[in-house]
Amino acid sequence: MEKGSEFVVGSENMHLEEPWFTGMDTEETEMGQPNSEIQGFRLEKGEASNMVFSTEAPLVIKESSTSGSCSCSLKKIKSTVAAKGSEFCQKDKSGHDKKLSRQYRIELGQLFQGAVSSHDWELAESLILSADPQTLNDALCVTLDAIWFLSTQQELYGITDLIKKIIANGAYDFTRAALRTSFLASCVSACQSRTMSLADTVTVMAQRLHERLQECHGDEVLKAEAGAKVQKFTEWALKCIGSHSRCQGSNDRVNHCSAIEIQLQLTAFKTFLDLAGNQLTGKDFTEAFDAACFPLTLFSSSFDAGWASGISATVIQGLLDMLVEGGADNVNQCFLEASRFGSTELVRILLQGGGCWVGKGSPVEPVTNLNQDLFKQIAQRNSLDVDVDLALGFASHYCKIGTMECLVEEGNAMAFLGPLMRAAERGCMQVVQWFVKRGCRDMELCLALTAATSSSQVGVAAYLLPHVPKHVLTALSIEILKAAGERSGGSLDGVAFLLHSDFLGDAAATYAVADSIAKSDDEAVAPELRAFVQEHWSEAAFLDGLKQGQEHYMKLMRILKRGESPICLRDLPAPLRVGIAYMPLYRECVEVGGHLLSQRLRGQLVEAVRMLGGGSLEEVSQGGELLATLEHHLPPFLVRAPSVG
Repeated sequence: MEKGSEFVVGSENMHLEEPWFTGMDTEETEMGQPNSEIQGFRLEKGEASNMVFSTEAPLVIKESSTSGSCSCSLKKIKSTVAAKGSEFCQKDKSGHDKKLSRQYRIELGQLFQGAVSSHDWELAESLILSADPQTLNDALCVTLDAIWFLSTQQELYGITDLIKKIIANGAYDFTRAALRTSFLASCVSACQSRTMSLADTVTVMAQRLHERLQECHGDEVLKAEAGAKVQKFTEWALKCIGSHSRCQGSNDRVNHCSAIEIQLQLTAFKTFLDLAGNQLTGKDFTEAFDAACFPLTLFSSSFDAGWASGISATVIQGLLDMLVEGGADNVNQCFLEASRFGSTELVRILLQGGGCWVGKGSPVEPVTNLNQDLFKQIAQRNSLDVDVDLALGFASHYCKIGTMECLVEEGNAMAFLGPLMRAAERGCMQVVQWFVKRGCRDMELCLALTAATSSSQVGVAAYLLPHVPKHVLTALSIEILKAAGERSGGSLDGVAFLLHSDFLGDAAATYAVADSIAKSDDEAVAPELRAFVQEHWSEAAFLDGLKQGQEHYMKLMRILKRGESPICLRDLPAPLRVGIAYMPLYRECVEVGGHLLSQRLRGQLVEAVRMLGGGSLEEVSQGGELLATLEHHLPPFLVRAPSVG
């Protein structure tokens, strides 16, 4: 998978690199809130979060300016305005060309937030008359944030009229407002699924963000900075949610929206998009789509089961619909990132693609009038189809089993071969077992076995071997060993395992395959593999083992006859003499394990048994039978249960 300026998917041979992460620079704004510029930056070779914010946005609303505004009476707010007199209620003669003082903006912003939270639209409208463009941009963000907490038709009319007047008076930063409110809408929708308090949510989110950063490669300093800044932005969203929840009478909990309330909220957002018009570009919609998806990857571990099909997800479905229609072209990128991080509910939303759509007709259309195919139609028109097979590769690479099940069962992902082979190669038993239980074709299992063998993942190879039909192994036995040797990376433990396991189920056939590779002059056979089978598994290795056995016996006889040791070996009991002579060979054979011994060990063992009077056993292939004969001559206390068959 190659990465350019954005998350780009590649071909079958993908490299599962970590996606984008975000950073943001904060400074104090004149509205009494930290100001944030969130920009995607690369951690390592373009690895960061898909979520990219290119403009500044207010972050944390101070308690005194939000929750405090809810508790104070309208009289107190209005009396403050009255005390300011014409300062707040009249524009400077130079209009917006004159920049307001910082303190002025702070006080004006606090009053405006209080008016919006209290739904005093008249007061809010009077305040914007004395605001300069920068303050108007802040006011647009604050007002747009409030749409996700609308509950009545009257509130909808009030807030949409306010948005229109803010824009008419000179607000122009639609990009910042769109990104910020998309992020907030996602947090609101996700929090409606949670049973814990918002205070606990902050801790959970911080932990999840830390885990996500740990899963990514890159400069640790950059990762730490990104984590701190994204956490601040997330904390702002949760504080904003908590403030509005308290205004609605909820004690640190997020109220569940009804279908009608969701319609009102989406209608307000659609009104904003219509007012923004061509001021929002395709890039803006793309970044807003990122902003909406990003929090869901952090909340994913705490979603209720089936959240994506419930009422809480309807807002996100409708929001994403509108962003895609506006020109967002990163549906697949967000889909792949959600799969990579195991954000199953977001994956499910992007798979479903439907949702509540608010048209351009009446302000509120019936919520039951859902167009489930609209999102998919828009995505297909813009060539934004999600790649479920590539997503399955991401999910399996990071062992996101729940997401894998969703992609297969609901997304109809069918490309098992690539993910299965990579899991076998890495030794990820859980993923391999999942694929096998889901049902794989014979060739897929055979190739996975080859991958596990080549990377010496003996445990995975042992699991896969019984699942590959014998006729497939027989037909491809030489190719399996050749491929495993070619990609072995220096270790041939996997090849040794197959041979010791008698992977063809016929000792003569297994030995014959190994011997054919040893004698082959095919350039496709890796030199290391050829040398390995020549030394241990060829017919020549068996003959060499016999020769080594004979030489060992002759040396033993010389020791018995000519040795000058104070201990006379002839005086020892016969079993002890056998133990001294053949215990090293016996232990080596036992430790090897498997059904078959290498030809070299088999030759030595055959010769040892013959010298002990056990007869000629050259036709015996099974190591267990040969070892049993040797054990008969050894002292019982030296014999241990052999692990060979």
